[in-house]
Amino acid sequence: MRFCMATTFYPPFSYGGDATYVRALSRALVARGHEVDVIASTDAYLLRSPYPDGILAEEDDGVRVHRLRHTFGDFAALVSQQSGRTGLYAGTLARLLAEPYDVLHYHNVSLIGGPGILSMGRARVRLYSLHEHWLVCPTHILWKNRKEACERPACFSCSLRSKLPPQLWRHTGFRDRQLAYVDKLLSPSEFTAERHRADGVTRPIRVLPLFSALDQTAQPKMVHCRPSVLFVGRITSSKGVEQLSRVAATLPEIDCLIVGDGDLLATLAQKYAKYPHIRFTGPLPQPALIAEYSRASALIVPSVAPETFGLTIVEAAACGTPSIVAAASGGAAEIVTATGGGVLYEGDDGLAGAIRRLVDDHNLCSRLGGLARRGYEDRYTQQRHIASYLHEVDSILEQKASCAQS
Repeated sequence: MRFCMATTFYPPFSYGGDATYVRALSRALVARGHEVDVIASTDAYLLRSPYPDGILAEEDDGVRVHRLRHTFGDFAALVSQQSGRTGLYAGTLARLLAEPYDVLHYHNVSLIGGPGILSMGRARVRLYSLHEHWLVCPTHILWKNRKEACERPACFSCSLRSKLPPQLWRHTGFRDRQLAYVDKLLSPSEFTAERHRADGVTRPIRVLPLFSALDQTAQPKMVHCRPSVLFVGRITSSKGVEQLSRVAATLPEIDCLIVGDGDLLATLAQKYAKYPHIRFTGPLPQPALIAEYSRASALIVPSVAPETFGLTIVEAAACGTPSIVAAASGGAAEIVTATGGGVLYEGDDGLAGAIRRLVDDHNLCSRLGGLARRGYEDRYTQQRHIASYLHEVDSILEQKASCAQS
């Protein structure tokens, strides 16, 4: 079959787990004999980041990647964000989508056409993955006024306080009219599916958890001279890294490794520079990341805003490492509840207590790590995900064929 993935970010011009997932999904489909095109935006990436050094060519992995670059660059991406339409990319997208596909799969489309792209092109099946809460939240992450999780929407004032120009298309029926072109939405968690239903999304939603692309065989945990815990993700307020740093400062006997990039990296690195057991590494390549997952007593997920999923929890689980997860983190907490491979906590004292428990009790750490690994094998492997994904495509095709015959 022919697949097309439409997404704002795709490695190496990317942030976060959605781009990692799109690449892993695309490569897995190619490995099974399918053809995959990816449409992504370099313009969107360059809004916040410089062009990465050393990027000479796309990797030769069988995936055909088409990068959106416009003469007006940043402005073209912002037009799509504000209008909810393809805007200055309309001609390029029409050309790229001129050939029919078996499956058009939309991911994060906020800066490559918004809801307007959902009606473009020809495909037998149209899917949309809920990587973020963008369909129901201008900030993408239910992070209200840049300071707290959103419990009661006030989108216009929140947009202003979040330094986002209000998107007027959100106050019309445009989103729902465009979603009518989508056969099914794929949600990585029950939490995310229910949140979208509660916020007025009526299209069919199927829960399909993401998978870890790490091909890692869990090894027995080694006892090191100094125990360690690990954070992997964007270093921003909504991710709770400030709380983790604050708590880690009170635990000098435990190393805390904070991996990733984000707008708080420089500030927090400077603030905690006098604490040698707290290290901010920036992003790490996959081999180094696997080593840190395997070494750590636990992965910490202190998210303050609700997550759609928790891909780093699954990656840690693939390495036999349990997770300590904020109880109010939505889809991330759901993974721990489903597998038993970790601990949920509330507040600074709860986080500190959970870290001490897993570091001090090697039997508990080993037992939870074993549950995490079994949960990974049962729920979050590439094989299980791709089989379910292709089954969903086939079921939509069968349903359409049945309707055509009746």
